[in-house]
Amino acid sequence: MTKLSVNINKIATIRNARGGEIPSVTEAAIKLQEFGAQGITIHPRPDQRHITRKDVYDLKPLVHTEFNIEGNPHRAFIDMVLEVKPEQVTLVPDGEDAITSNAGWDCEYNLEFLKLVIAEFKNAGIRTSIFLDPNPEMVKYAKETGADRIELYTEAYATNYSKNKEEAIKPYIETALEAEKYGLGVNAGHDLSLENLKYFADQIPNLLEVSIGHALISEALYMGLENTVQAYLKRLAKW
Repeated sequence: MTKLSVNINKIATIRNARGGEIPSVTEAAIKLQEFGAQGITIHPRPDQRHITRKDVYDLKPLVHTEFNIEGNPHRAFIDMVLEVKPEQVTLVPDGEDAITSNAGWDCEYNLEFLKLVIAEFKNAGIRTSIFLDPNPEMVKYAKETGADRIELYTEAYATNYSKNKEEAIKPYIETALEAEKYGLGVNAGHDLSLENLKYFADQIPNLLEVSIGHALISEALYMGLENTVQAYLKRLAKW
């Protein structure tokens, strides 16, 4: 079964809008795991507009499933991840002014840089994943970086799902098959939701993990957090 890792950035966004500690990101992580989530994802940014550095350290002892830290591998980010030692680090090439992640790596252009960064994480025993657009030609370069997995950037799939889901999924299947050929695990994330997740998970081979935040937290406003997590797990179940 594909694992569900819940991105709790939006919990921090709500908290920071008011100040204080409500809602609590640590309590959210505890509850999400109790409700069945198999991982917790955070994406701390340099401006700390949602997840803060303090959150990263506070969460580490509370995540007993799988801790996944995403981010652009600037030196401060690298050092923090090496100190916290999550189960997985996902490298995302987002600019400091980006509202949200909006592109995957050009692994060919950034090959030497990524090799150096990933070597540091692997020497510390941290699994590495690279955020990647659905482009099969980029997979061989992702493999050369030394990464363990790729994370498919699924915004294009989500945008085009209602128009033509068969066409929307094609490049993702091709990229996942190429990853399988090179021995890379496949993760996915960005704009996956209760509406589009099941079809994606059923079609993508070797899908190990999905990281979902914005849609899940938004849907939980109406359905409740526990019910929403259970609904996502049902979408991922293989009968």
